[in-house]
Amino acid sequence: MKNLSLTLIFTVLFLPSFGAPKKDIVDTAVEIGSFNTLVSAVQAAGLVETLKGAGPFTVFAPTDKAFEKFWPETLKNLLKPENKDKLQMLLTYHVIPGKVNAKKAKKLRTAEPLSGGSFEFSVKYNDLFINYAKVVKANIKTSNGIIHAIDSVLIPNVVNQTSSIQPSNTHQIIKKAIHKGVPMFNSGHHVTTAALYMKAGDEILDQCPSSACSASMSKIKTAMQQASAAGCPTSQAWIMRNAFDEVLASSN
Repeated sequence: MKNLSLTLIFTVLFLPSFGAPKKDIVDTAVEIGSFNTLVSAVQAAGLVETLKGAGPFTVFAPTDKAFEKFWPETLKNLLKPENKDKLQMLLTYHVIPGKVNAKKAKKLRTAEPLSGGSFEFSVKYNDLFINYAKVVKANIKTSNGIIHAIDSVLIPNVVNQTSSIQPSNTHQIIKKAIHKGVPMFNSGHHVTTAALYMKAGDEILDQCPSSACSASMSKIKTAMQQASAAGCPTSQAWIMRNAFDEVLASSN
């Protein structure tokens, strides 16, 4: 009995110190105090719910100083309601699924963020870089992932990819978006899924001059207009998904 009592006392006194962090990514960023601009941008983009979700996520978070180096007018424009989808793309380019600590990241070459596209990892003088951004504080643990503070805002390479897309790739764009979007939507990440589908819609429409759009392109264009007017991320995702399904079905 004496040994059992000592064991219980040891457990009560020492076990809590090994517990997991209680605050999620958003609350942790707020508490730290050096991510104020990022937190404001996440709120404006409607991504708070996503980054408070189960995840797990790894966030490469630009500090306030990093945003000070970012183009002021660009950030000002991105924070406007009409540019919400572009702001979402910028922010989700800084997020990858899963928990990737600095040690693991140093062994990786590339990663695919939630926005699509990709970025590169590199190590210089034992410092970890994501593209050109240096990790200035690594492995900030949260209840739903990890935060790595970086000294620069990452610029998505997703938009640059659209210039090389050919009209014959319409179905590939749709299938890729659905393949990535279905598990994302089912996990409750409706905002990110809507942004993904809207981005795919933009890519499709960019291939097609308005004077020469096929019936399929017209469906996508109509869905984009309806989704933009809907405002609700869940509705936006469903509107776009239905249009994608109709386009795929029309070719069978």
